[in-house]
Amino acid sequence: MHMAKMHPHAEATYRIVPIEGGYFGVEVVIPETHPTLVSRFAIAAEAEAWIAWHKGRVQAEASTQRWFRRAKPQ
Repeated sequence: MHMAKMHPHAEATYRIVPIEGGYFGVEVVIPETHPTLVSRFAIAAEAEAWIAWHKGRVQAEASTQRWFRRAKPQ
């Protein structure tokens, strides 16, 4: 029986955190891994927009099972 693979970030949690200099970062936690900090957003709304974009990208890639592949150079 073939079991569908789950996107590596499908179960990620996101948290906006203040960082040095008055900026914001997004802490991304994927189960069974170390947290990652995506940083330097000038305002919290930019961090929130990045979270929404990333969740959408993960969902789109999960449906095609094409995860984070780079486009080929032209």
